[in-house]
Amino acid sequence: MALARVLGPVRATGLGAGSMLGAGIFVAVGPVVGRAGDAAVPAVLLAATVAGLNATASARLARRMPAAGGTYVFARDRLGPTWGHLAGWVFVVGKTASCAAMALAVGAHLWPGHATSAAILAVVTLTLVDLAGARRSADALTASAALVVIVVGGSVLLLLERGAVVAPAPPTDGLDVVQAAALLFFAFAGYARLATLGEEVRDPERTIPRAVAVSFVLVTALYLLVALAVSRALPADVASASDRALADAVDTLGHPALSTVVAATAVVAAGGALLSLLGGVSRTVLAMARDRHLPARLARESSRGVPASAQVAVSLVVVAALPFVGAVEAVAASSGCVLVYYALTNASALTLDGSGFLSLMARIGAAGCLLLVLALPLAGVLWTLGVVLVGLLAGRVTRR
Repeated sequence: MALARVLGPVRATGLGAGSMLGAGIFVAVGPVVGRAGDAAVPAVLLAATVAGLNATASARLARRMPAAGGTYVFARDRLGPTWGHLAGWVFVVGKTASCAAMALAVGAHLWPGHATSAAILAVVTLTLVDLAGARRSADALTASAALVVIVVGGSVLLLLERGAVVAPAPPTDGLDVVQAAALLFFAFAGYARLATLGEEVRDPERTIPRAVAVSFVLVTALYLLVALAVSRALPADVASASDRALADAVDTLGHPALSTVVAATAVVAAGGALLSLLGGVSRTVLAMARDRHLPARLARESSRGVPASAQVAVSLVVVAALPFVGAVEAVAASSGCVLVYYALTNASALTLDGSGFLSLMARIGAAGCLLLVLALPLAGVLWTLGVVLVGLLAGRVTRR
């Protein structure tokens, strides 16, 4: 049974922007500044460039194959069942880690000192919202994105107007910049939520590419400004150790009321991204369950046309993981898996008819993803390799 098509251009664009303006802008910017220092802006540009290439490939594929599941479906149909299963596997694992990062970001800003308890409450609450249907989720994300743009944009302008308050960081080498881009990449990957909603978007051939483009440009501009402002307001070591770097930077302005507003906005933004991710992962689980790569009971839908069984299962896994991970560790765990997923997206796009320029973009996108994976810290590379190997093995078992 197909899911209900309830999302028009405005809701789709708001959903895409809200998915990217979450833990990345409030949490991941700290480790990026810590590694890249004054070169944080080039790191953001590198992550955005690779993500932009991936977004182009995702939009082309979603326009041709508007079905729930995103690259799992694309790779399955264009590359074969083995690669489809791997795409779904790394997406579910990587995005589950992203869900944990988002939830912990909510907890760190909402209830400092009790982040895990607040994170669990956030997952339960937002799961109930997602179960109400895609339209309500999109409305919540659109409102969240608008709030973030207003509050974060105003705060960043105040920080930039004041100028730098810390000494320039020591020069960084190219590897530091690439590694910072690899860690930040997961924050840009929220546009994939639109690809996984192919069955729930009206006129997907026109709506999805436009929504991806508009939300991506808006988010990239805001990330650039935030990275620049944080690198001028906080020393690199302080930013690296913080799981609320933007809020800490705003604290240096000495306006308690503004700091409170920023912390509240962080809760809304990270919560909005968590809302989106929980829904996105559940749609991929739904598609894999339909193909019996996961238990068939996970393909059950509610009377609202929502993949309720998959939604609840994903949320339970996230809640179980929260006591054992930190926000920065969850970001690192997510990044490698997400990059492998988008390498497969670009590989799938290479099988489409199109101009030589579009094929070149897909090749560069795939190469960029693999470069960023290899630039991760050694633990991240080994984690990603382990997830890929387990995914390939699981794929062979389920096919038999």
